[in-house]
Amino acid sequence: HQWIHTGENPFQCRDCGKSFMESGRLLCHWRTHTEEKPFLCTACGEYSSFHSDLVKHQCSHTGQRPYACSHCGKSFQQSDHLWRHQLAV
Repeated sequence: HQWIHTGENPFQCRDCGKSFMESGRLLCHWRTHTEEKPFLCTACGEYSSFHSDLVKHQCSHTGQRPYACSHCGKSFQQSDHLWRHQLAV
């Protein structure tokens, strides 16, 4: 927690030198170098490098649109799509 206040990024990528505040973020970054894809979609067999990408991908199978606009009711599969919509409304 203390690193938030100091701005220190103690976890450094050995491949490119980029630094991170949390070890988990370094692990996610490291997958960009290794192309490791540990997250499996059970619906189609596609693998993802990141859990968040898998969750977004799975919405394409389920049709789930969990992010709804409070102004017009339009719903989106991804929160950033809702955010962009709300900027335009």
